[in-house]
Amino acid sequence: MVVKKNIAAAVEKISAPVVEELGLELVDVEFVKEGGRWILRVYIDKPGGVSHHDCEAVSHRLDMLLDEMDPIPHSYTLEVSSPGIERPLKKLGDFRRFSGHMVNVTTFAPLAGSRKFTGKIGGVEGNAVILEEEGRKTVIPFDQVASAKLLVKF
Repeated sequence: MVVKKNIAAAVEKISAPVVEELGLELVDVEFVKEGGRWILRVYIDKPGGVSHHDCEAVSHRLDMLLDEMDPIPHSYTLEVSSPGIERPLKKLGDFRRFSGHMVNVTTFAPLAGSRKFTGKIGGVEGNAVILEEEGRKTVIPFDQVASAKLLVKF
């Protein structure tokens, strides 16, 4: 588990400048084993969404850099894609950017007796996320956010 996280962190450092240079946002990097093979997933985004061309450009440049720097000691498959409409919120800035949107948040420890929250992002104050749920506000310290995803209802 630690090795996977270290590889993902190393690839994130390598990827961030490439992605930003192309006018995109690096959302997340995952290094996982699925079906007996290792997969390196790099999620990118931009206002209005990413195109196939965006993914291809990042993949091409990143593939060359990863071959050169060689941070992964074994074979793997590189996948570059959009995080999808229910994208994860990983940084405090993500909560600012998506203020007013619906979100599912899970915390590491219970807050007000619960670890799972669903509501509209009311903003960010200091290092805390303000979540509006059914007429009440919940203040969630960012360091307590275990996971958060945009919620899209049809």
